[in-house]
Amino acid sequence: MKKVITVFVLAGILASCNTSKTNTKSKNNQSKEKTMNNKEIVGTFLGAVAKQDAETMRKFANADYIQHNPFVPTGLEPFIGLLPVLKENGTYAENVRLFQDGNYVFMHNIWKNAKPFGADEMVAFDIIRVDQNGKVAEHWDAMTVLVKETASGRTQTDGSTTVTDLDKTEANKKLVTSFINDVPMGKNQGKIGEYISSEQYNQHNPQIKDGLNGLGEFFQYLASQNITFKYNKLHKVLGEGNFVLTVSEGELMGKEQVFYDLFRVENGKIVEHWDVIQEIPTEGLAHNNGMFGF
Repeated sequence: MKKVITVFVLAGILASCNTSKTNTKSKNNQSKEKTMNNKEIVGTFLGAVAKQDAETMRKFANADYIQHNPFVPTGLEPFIGLLPVLKENGTYAENVRLFQDGNYVFMHNIWKNAKPFGADEMVAFDIIRVDQNGKVAEHWDAMTVLVKETASGRTQTDGSTTVTDLDKTEANKKLVTSFINDVPMGKNQGKIGEYISSEQYNQHNPQIKDGLNGLGEFFQYLASQNITFKYNKLHKVLGEGNFVLTVSEGELMGKEQVFYDLFRVENGKIVEHWDVIQEIPTEGLAHNNGMFGF
């Protein structure tokens, strides 16, 4: 039941706006739908979930939406059937950051009352694709336990939330893409100083201290303990202004992992980093879509 509740909650980024009962209201709503951007469509899902508003969810999400959380079956109706479970547990999300890159909306969330997930509080990244008709069509995510005491003294979600430099979105995505290829994927790790600021690097991974030195100490520790930590493939890069999210596939301690990394870029250098690392399951899967497939 733990896995079922978890994935159906995270599958809930599927709704928006109330459905009207009269023809006149329906026409007004259709006009509003056309003017809603993807952030607004996706950003209102928590209200619909909290209200258990199945009618609105059916209106704003495809019945056959594609699910990449490995434990929830593809489709909308199974999620709707589990809404009472969410209410019973009092589980809800607090959105920390919300971004848009074309048809993709990506979010940084804290989940509260999340014991069904395995802990009281969890941290997650969610990605939603909205199709050309303004319908929620596809969902990806990763989740980890919220850690109270961290190496840097920062939390896994605090720090900057302000989007700036919209004109630099593509340049920042290119910078982060090159960083992932050169450093975590090992093509040219000596170039790390070209990507990460030597003056400021705020670290939100709970095991790593701030700065380039903190990052170096972390990798030295892994090597001393013979812990395998590597990125094998970069699957997706999304960005809005000074924020860039990457989704990668790799290994940690001999197990396949999905890595979600959020970077903040300033003046052509990475100055802040958040992440979620989740083991890729191989058993009890609800579908064969996988956790990637962008």
